Amino acid sequence: MAFYEFTKMHGAGNDFIVLDGVRQQISLSPAQLRALADRRFGIGADQILLVEPAQHGEADFRYRIFNADGSEVEHCGNGARCFVRFVHEQGLSDRNPLHAEIATGTLTLTEQADGEVTVDMGICRFEPATLPFDPDGLTTRTTGEATQWALPLEGEAEPVWIVPVSISNPHAVQVVTDVDTAPVARTGPLIESHPRFARRVNAGFMQILGRHDIRLRVYERGAGETLACGTGACAAAVAGIRLGLLDSPVRVQTRGGDLTIRWDGTRLAMTGPATTVFTGRFDTDTLVGD
Repeated sequence: MAFYEFTKMHGAGNDFIVLDGVRQQISLSPAQLRALADRRFGIGADQILLVEPAQHGEADFRYRIFNADGSEVEHCGNGARCFVRFVHEQGLSDRNPLHAEIATGTLTLTEQADGEVTVDMGICRFEPATLPFDPDGLTTRTTGEATQWALPLEGEAEPVWIVPVSISNPHAVQVVTDVDTAPVARTGPLIESHPRFARRVNAGFMQILGRHDIRLRVYERGAGETLACGTGACAAAVAGIRLGLLDSPVRVQTRGGDLTIRWDGTRLAMTGPATTVFTGRFDTDTLVGD
């Protein structure tokens, strides 16, 4: 039997179970993580965030992300904002900005006076190998500075035109006429698990509203469609800018709230809300396994 304290949080509707691995020794199996994230038998969340002591001197903490299916992933922008709020509210640190160590490097995060949090998301990459994505034999077209690939989907008559973007984790962004009628539930899983993506991919559906304004839905790896996706918002904004359809800054309207993305052609920054919902404790012996 092991009892762990937790905090339930969300960033624009993208919800998280946040665990303090600094003052608690936490060890959870993938099956236990899945049970925690279950919305009927567990607490319920899109992802589980684990805050741990830093392993390298330049960081204040280590920050790990687990999807609802129990898999560990590289990055979560909405989770990064909640990480900052959690660390400050829990009294783990009063530093601002904070430096968080993730699987692919170190993030700089700043809590603003209005309560929103800005995350330096680093740089993005567009080479297929960085996702990784296998484009061999696929039809391409160039629009603006972006290359789009025609990705065939099983059971679909027409391919979808995607822009691959890596922001520590992989994204495939497509432009749609209307996100409300876009076939996210049908084609999202087909893109996410497409054999061309060796580590699966987050599928973004972007509607252009103006030069600085988009609507976005994202079908995430290991979580399904979420109300918001921070790295997905970054990927969509950058893809739109490279396609010649957008200019920085970009307001990204998700189903859970708005995010602001700034990109100078090199560095990315995302600003948005982080909200604490409730706190509690759970007993690992009561978790329903697979």
